[in-house]
This record gives sequence, structure tokens and C-alpha cells, in this order.
Amino acid sequence: MDKPLITATGLKKRYRMGEVDVYALKGVDLTLYERELVVVLGESGSGKTTLVNLVGGMDNATEGELFFADLAVHRCGEAELTEYRRDHVGFIFQFYNLMPNLTAIENVNLAVQIAGDPLDARELLVQVGLADRADHFPSQLSGGEQQRVAIARALAKNPRLLLCDEPTGALDLPTGRHILALLRRFRDEYGKTVVLITHNENISRMADRVVYLKDGVVEWVRENESPIEPEEVDW
Repeated sequence: MDKPLITATGLKKRYRMGEVDVYALKGVDLTLYERELVVVLGESGSGKTTLVNLVGGMDNATEGELFFADLAVHRCGEAELTEYRRDHVGFIFQFYNLMPNLTAIENVNLAVQIAGDPLDARELLVQVGLADRADHFPSQLSGGEQQRVAIARALAKNPRLLLCDEPTGALDLPTGRHILALLRRFRDEYGKTVVLITHNENISRMADRVVYLKDGVVEWVRENESPIEPEEVDW
């Protein structure tokens, strides 16, 4: 097992709804290691997205501790959280959030411009199979192609941690398998830690480890002794 990259202890997230406090997370303990692919499973409302938002520095925990290597994320102010997201975390979402007035290569270069040690934008488009679509706008690309641009953009920052929230949720099976294969390959070739949130249990079979959330807590963690290939995933 590689070194821990993320260490969460007693993470809680409370929202105020009218006069009632609602806990999206009720005390999560979790360790994510370098160079592993982890699938976070759970039904809607289990706390999956809240957990990713905290790990990615997009939100603050109400209680608990969260470390990225030696960085105490739970103690960071807004400026430090911005640096953390910029320098260390890549995000991939179900909906691609591409700039519609920019081409594929320009969308990827947005991330290159803010990164301290970026990867080459055009080479990343080659890696995701879009070398011949670099000068196309999002409206000229299929859903799968747009998602591949989003992956290239997330990786362009050369982050140590890649967080993916339902990245195949809006895709058909062949395109979804291709996206999963890309995520696995970037874990292998670039040494990234990849965290993939999904409600699809079949996808979890390709992970190194599976974390199951229920009602705001980690109910169990399972290590896959023989992860399947992304091309074998079904849904």
C-alpha cells in the first residue's frame, strides 16, 4: 500500500434548514492512498457528493479533521482552499461544464494557465483520442467527446487527486466504458489517486477499494482482490 494522501477523521457536515439541523455527514473516517482507484458507493442522499466536496476543498466540514498529505485542509481559509484546489485537485462531473465559446484545446488550456506544473494540453487531447477534434467547440462534440475534454482539462493541472462525481451517468455503455478505461489508464500512467463516485455497483468491481456510504457514515470498506477491466463493466 502506498502512502496516505487523504486522511479524514470524524468528518461531519451540518446544514441549517429552517429551524432544523440536517447532517449530510455524521462522522466519516476515511483514508485514501496514493496511486489507488477508489469507488465511493451509496444511494442518493447518502453523503457521497458532500464527502467529495469536502475532500476537494469546495466546502468546509462542520466538525472533524481532513488532511491532504501534511496539509490540514480543515484549518485552511478561503485563499488556502483556492490554492489547494488549484494545485492538487482535479474535478470531473457528470455534466461537463465546458466553456461553450471556447474550443476543446482552449477549454483544456484554461486549466494549464492556472497550474504550477501543468501537462501539455494538446498531448492530453491525443491521450483521450481527440487530437482531430481540438479545434471544435462543445456544440460540435458528442457527449462522450465532451466528457473526454473535461477529463483532459482536469488532468491538465497535473493534480495528485482526481475526483469524479458520476462521470458516466449521462453516457451510454460503450462511451462509459471508454471513460472508465481512461480513468484507469491515467491512474496507471500518471500515478494519480482517482476517486469515482457512483450509485452503480457494477462500476465498483474495477476499483482497488470500494467505500460504501449510508446515511452519512461509512458503512463498510472493501478491497477488491481482482479488479475487473473497465471493458467488462456493465450497467
